[in-house]
Amino acid sequence: MPTLAASTIVAAAGGSFLLESRAPDEVFTPEDLNQEQRQIAETAARFAKEQILPLAAEIEAKDPAVMLKLLRQAADLGFAAVDVPEEYGGLGLDKVTSALVTDQIAIEASFATALGAHSGIGTLPLVWYGTEEQKQRYLPRLVSMEWVAAYALSEATSGSDAMNIRTRAVLSDDGQHYTLNGEKMWITNAGIADLFTVFAKIVDPKTGEEKFSVLLVEKGTAGFSVGKEEHKLGIRGSSTCALIFADCRIPAGNLLGEAGKGHHIAFNILNMGRFKLGAACLGGARHALELGIGYAKERKAFGKSIAEFGLIQRKIAGSATRIFVTESMAYRTVGMMDAALTALEESGKNSPREIQKRIEEYAVECSILKVFGSEMMHFVADELVQIMAGYGYVEDYPAARIYRDSRINRIFEGTNEINRLIITGWLMKRALSGHLPLMPAIKQLMDEITQPPSLGEEDSEEPLARETKVLANLRKIFLLAAGAASQRFMTALQDQQEIMADLADCIAAIYALESTLLRARKLSFQRSAQRSAGASPAAAMTSVFADETLATVEQAARRVLAASAEGDSLTIQLTVLRRFCRIAPTDSIALQRTIARHFTEMGRYRI
Repeated sequence: MPTLAASTIVAAAGGSFLLESRAPDEVFTPEDLNQEQRQIAETAARFAKEQILPLAAEIEAKDPAVMLKLLRQAADLGFAAVDVPEEYGGLGLDKVTSALVTDQIAIEASFATALGAHSGIGTLPLVWYGTEEQKQRYLPRLVSMEWVAAYALSEATSGSDAMNIRTRAVLSDDGQHYTLNGEKMWITNAGIADLFTVFAKIVDPKTGEEKFSVLLVEKGTAGFSVGKEEHKLGIRGSSTCALIFADCRIPAGNLLGEAGKGHHIAFNILNMGRFKLGAACLGGARHALELGIGYAKERKAFGKSIAEFGLIQRKIAGSATRIFVTESMAYRTVGMMDAALTALEESGKNSPREIQKRIEEYAVECSILKVFGSEMMHFVADELVQIMAGYGYVEDYPAARIYRDSRINRIFEGTNEINRLIITGWLMKRALSGHLPLMPAIKQLMDEITQPPSLGEEDSEEPLARETKVLANLRKIFLLAAGAASQRFMTALQDQQEIMADLADCIAAIYALESTLLRARKLSFQRSAQRSAGASPAAAMTSVFADETLATVEQAARRVLAASAEGDSLTIQLTVLRRFCRIAPTDSIALQRTIARHFTEMGRYRI
């Protein structure tokens, strides 16, 4: 059959996956990449393997000359220009291409962190919020990497609580400049950057009114200094320093956006940053899996390759499955972004505000990808160390670096704990505002469960029918748990962090399984001439993941229900939960062996 057309991709409403089902041809997958996108991805992958990896030791030793040389080589290939409009020296390409570059470059985490901080959170604030004069002055320099960018939000007392910053700026009486004082902490690229996007509260000296705002600060500004390099657990090759501002005079024309609107810049940039982090975790995880497979094939024990042992195969299969799931979510999400941007009226196609609105629509999907991708990356890195055993624990081999580097991803771009609260809070807010019909769906479920269960339900013969049923039941389990929690806590639910986090895991599981299932079905359509859907590694990974996800969601829902109900009410709800979870498991051991064999024969992650 012919490949399904990418033009059918639907810009679904953010969070609608909770209540609506999509068809395979309505979601974007890596198999839908066009020729130009594939060529750019191949160029990025080749640059990463041929130019970055051979210099990993020098990067790890924090040699700024090596990092700057590589960054400028990346700029020469256009990797810093993808998201910048052509009129400022950029390429103005689609978001899928932007994701591909981030994905493929990320096999060395320190370099990926430096490039990502520059071209993402360092450059996008200017693209989206800069004045014409600011864009003309700075963007060409950033695109060519003549200047390196950094993003300065975090402080010693305000990491996740970003609005609590202490850095202050006061406008001069003549309105010509701001006097900036304060400190920033853990700023990526600080030691090599030339332009800093600095968040500060502009204070009115007469009234004491504070406005959360953003100033552009150039290296060399009087009173501005950079602290010493931090000695970090991982990503040691990226520059991370404190920034100190002591009576810095910043021209009034360096205010980015509007005074008092800095939170819009922070949150919108973080949405894209979270998405990019999830995409970057893919590149790192694929590289780690390839190393693990290579070692397992070469290492002999008890007369055979350890890749033939079932427990090693389980590690390979588990890693590959999580990569497949994350990849499915990442490209589905960015496909929706591009579909939404493509649908803009001609007058809005170059409007930063309109672009932001379309991307902000997928804030919850970006947070899901950030959490799932970072935890996937750490799982794969941990399994790599275990496969390599003693060699994995020694710094002479790359596994130790990959393991150390993976840890920061669960802290970057808002901790995973904060992002779990964002996921549930964002969706609940949408439900209360009427943008997501969650409450009617909960009521409908409650009406349904009071009816006797159907006894004549027949199993479908359709490929992946069991997994489709699991997905349907995951939605019901979420509605059951969310309904109980909402009824018990009402508006105080936001203060129940453990419940919010468990609901977030249910929400993420639904998005993950649906994205994976749709991709597997789409692959079965596209490759039906080569293999049956049931024999494909994509179908096998979907089946294994469905069982794992159902078990995870069941445990999360049990905790939510136990905290939200008691007595007979709790008993009834647990009975309903067991009904939704009563789906016969697949033979995951046999499937994982099949998955492991496929990737071991390939020698790397390749569908």
